[in-house]
Amino acid sequence: MADNLLLGPMLKWVGGKRQLLSEIVPMIDSKCSTYVEPFVGGGAVLFNMQPKKAIINDYNQELINVYKTVRDNLDDLLVELKVHEEKNSVDYYYEIRALDREDSFKKMSDVEKAARIIYLNKTCYNGLYRVNSSGQFNSPYGRYKNPNIVNETVLRAIRKYFNSNEIEILNGDYREALKNLEKASFVYLDPPYMPISSSSSFTGYTEGGFGYNGQVELKKECDKLTEQGIRFLQSNSDCEEIRELYKGYKIKTVKAKRNINSVAKKRGEINEVLISNE
Repeated sequence: MADNLLLGPMLKWVGGKRQLLSEIVPMIDSKCSTYVEPFVGGGAVLFNMQPKKAIINDYNQELINVYKTVRDNLDDLLVELKVHEEKNSVDYYYEIRALDREDSFKKMSDVEKAARIIYLNKTCYNGLYRVNSSGQFNSPYGRYKNPNIVNETVLRAIRKYFNSNEIEILNGDYREALKNLEKASFVYLDPPYMPISSSSSFTGYTEGGFGYNGQVELKKECDKLTEQGIRFLQSNSDCEEIRELYKGYKIKTVKAKRNINSVAKKRGEINEVLISNE
């Protein structure tokens, strides 16, 4: 299915799936009528599969604004990114990071907001989008020698992909992306994971989080898909709660390297699960 080898994620995102593509992609029907990804995040699976018709969604407004800006207004975005690249420094980083704490933030254009998120993502510590309880970006500066702030080749490949295919981009509740799907659709679900411990919550990139009740709601949506004869694949953490919820489904264990934990020695390979109704 992949036509453009230059296509790939333009942002580093919590729980990104690049390293698990070899496990995930073979389990997705490449001949489906519509590929649906309700928690698209950094888009590693989408950009690897490169379906001709897709519905993608994310709750994160900033992220979806980046995708739409790349699709509709890339040249202006590149101009803004080059300004950030020239001015990049510790002080400049914190000045740009602080913009979402000011009233003037609402008056910024979509292009300015998209450039800000890409710049912060490329220069912040560990390159991860993270917000506080008020929804304000709070990752510290990363001190990289040569951050790739203006990755023009990848951005142009993404614009071409979005504009050459039938890709619907939504921003909101994931359930909206699951409405009125054709039976031949395929849904890949990569929700905020069920935390394995209270200190390892992966929900820092959306306001409101996604706790156990959210997982129960998601299971109901998976049941609905199954009743409609629509195939799905879901990634989640390997824990008792998830295995119990999906005990009627096929569950495959995979190993992933995660660098989320702030304690270095606790990083490394952990088990995750791939859940399917195949």
